[in-house]
Amino acid sequence: MRIGIFDSGNGGLSVLHEAYHILPNQEYVYYADTKHVPYGIKTKEEIRDFCDEIVSFLIDKKVDAIVIACNTATAVAAGFLREKYDLPILAMEPAVKPAVERLTGDEKRVLVMATPVTIREEKLENLLKRVDQKHKVDLLEMPGLVTFAENEEYDSDNVKAYLKKRFAGIDGNDYSSIVMGCTHFNYFKPLYKEVLGENITCIDGNNGTIRHLADVLNLDTNSSSNMALELNEPQDIVVRYKTTYYDSGDEITDNKRLSKILRMLTRLEYVRSF
Repeated sequence: MRIGIFDSGNGGLSVLHEAYHILPNQEYVYYADTKHVPYGIKTKEEIRDFCDEIVSFLIDKKVDAIVIACNTATAVAAGFLREKYDLPILAMEPAVKPAVERLTGDEKRVLVMATPVTIREEKLENLLKRVDQKHKVDLLEMPGLVTFAENEEYDSDNVKAYLKKRFAGIDGNDYSSIVMGCTHFNYFKPLYKEVLGENITCIDGNNGTIRHLADVLNLDTNSSSNMALELNEPQDIVVRYKTTYYDSGDEITDNKRLSKILRMLTRLEYVRSF
């Protein structure tokens, strides 16, 4: 099977990275719309147009299914895209349900971090109405992390200062978990624990999305999905993991840009256990 995955930028690499673990034998087309990143501050109309263009592009590349690896794009455009196109289109949404299900008492809460657009959209509101019956979920906008991730700035003093500012007034002891409602947020998992405490659990929707994809396409999953990936040379991610990468429609073939992707995938391999 040939699977298309797209995001506003390189946050969706965290979804692709999970696919490498769970569905390592498939072929992938990854589209990063870095020309328009971040989506979280764009208008709904702009985001819908970007997504429409990308899906059309991926269909031209003969993909069998598409994963919207962007919570913001999901919130704005998923319904529109599914109505317009016939192939399976899977979409990310903040993993609020599993986070709420982990709560065992009344003393803890769940913190959902997302972009401003995701938080404002009706899709998240409806999700909370369905799964947050006891009103245990708090929302926090984190727009700055997208830019930090795109710049590969993960552990700098600037990032730490930003997180401390955004988490000001939040006691990590009050929360059982944080939900990363943007695929760019996965790169920073060690810092969340540093600021909020080691006992906080980081939850994303990547694993569930890829396993749902496997069910939809009737694909066998890797029984050893925790095995470390071999990420060595830039061309490895093209050849060994059978992936074609695009940057806003421009195929990435040079080692300089592939090396950035390799570094980001290596970071994701490191933070996967946090």
